[in-house]
Amino acid sequence: MGKYFGTDGIRGVAFEKLDSELSFKVGQAIAHVLKPEVVAIGMDTRESSPMLAYSIANGLLSLGVNVKLAGVVSTPMIAHYSKINDIIGIMITASHNPFMDNGIKVFNKGYKTTEDVESLIEDFMDHGKLEVKSFGKLTFTEEVKEAYLKIYDQMNLKPSPLKIGFDSANGANYLISRKIFDRINPHAIQIAHEPNGQNINLGCGSTHLESILSLVKEEKLDIAFSFDGDGDRIILIDGDGFVYDGDFIIYMISTYLKKKNLLNKNKVVLTKMSNPGILKALEEKGIGYILTDVGDKYVFHELYTNDYTIGGESSGHIILTHLLHTGDGLLVAIYLLKILEELGISLRDLTKDVTMYPLKLTNIKGIDKTILKKDVIIKAVEHVKGELGEHALLLVRPSGTESLIRITISHEDQRMVDTMTSYLVNTITEEAKKL
Repeated sequence: MGKYFGTDGIRGVAFEKLDSELSFKVGQAIAHVLKPEVVAIGMDTRESSPMLAYSIANGLLSLGVNVKLAGVVSTPMIAHYSKINDIIGIMITASHNPFMDNGIKVFNKGYKTTEDVESLIEDFMDHGKLEVKSFGKLTFTEEVKEAYLKIYDQMNLKPSPLKIGFDSANGANYLISRKIFDRINPHAIQIAHEPNGQNINLGCGSTHLESILSLVKEEKLDIAFSFDGDGDRIILIDGDGFVYDGDFIIYMISTYLKKKNLLNKNKVVLTKMSNPGILKALEEKGIGYILTDVGDKYVFHELYTNDYTIGGESSGHIILTHLLHTGDGLLVAIYLLKILEELGISLRDLTKDVTMYPLKLTNIKGIDKTILKKDVIIKAVEHVKGELGEHALLLVRPSGTESLIRITISHEDQRMVDTMTSYLVNTITEEAKKL
């Protein structure tokens, strides 16, 4: 990670780390490094988003770059518009973070900028000369929305008789999701669709399912969807209140794609955090899988390097490459409804062959990550791996942002999960005392 750019753009507390001065520098740096003629800027609903958007725009405009402001749109909408027009796209968002945070995502012809380009941008931000050469043209555009809607125009959507609900997290897709769901079922119930600048992801969205679960129960819904603040993630809930994460959703869609001969190379891309129950169910359906490190950039790389059709993370970030080149929660939701309507079956029928394994995530706080290099810890991890066997999940890794070690174990036997977790926690804790 660089000085400003992290794993997913620039992110920090708005009006502190991310202020108008820094944002102006970002605009000027992008103009110098990438030399665009046109840049499209979208934003989510945080109270700080307009400040950041206009500050970046001013940095670009002052160097003669034309800027198109798209207003409140989702991240996939900006990525799509950037790609089809071969231009730079910028999204102002901190995704599922609380409203105090914000971020800047930069897309180069639809794809997130590389670390090399980010280093050049950072270098200009710290050492470049800020100047005004000429003035570009600022326009407010509906083109981002119009281009995105064309994706759905090509999907041959049919009305759904299901009772549908969806949670827009008071975030970036609250407008476009209403417009798209109206094509499927205008009676679909939308919640968390009244953003006030401070309520994005507040007790709602894909990381806070209480609201959508209550709606399912109160309204006796058949199906419901919960999105995150910038619209690129999705979590699914059925009429019984059962929660389907990203792995589950990938299983559902990939089995459908296989039947339709649309699953390229007959494989999906998942991460090492995927539940072994999902992996076993995929194998039984004759579907192979590739497991990447945790992080959407690793999934993305594997998908496009090897030309696979579908991949994603359990968090709900899912990419359907035959429809769109980037993750999009809304698109996945509509595609799932299309599948259910076409097949005429329920979610439970679609997943009846899946048995999820017990999974336990444990954080050991205050532990230096170098402890994982000690021979005794390496041997302990290998011992647990042997005990768990083939169809199991074991991840022991340091946090990238905190002083702690994360242990994730999944196995068909809950007792094995508990026993092996306790063994590793005790071993690491005891060894830490010796440091």
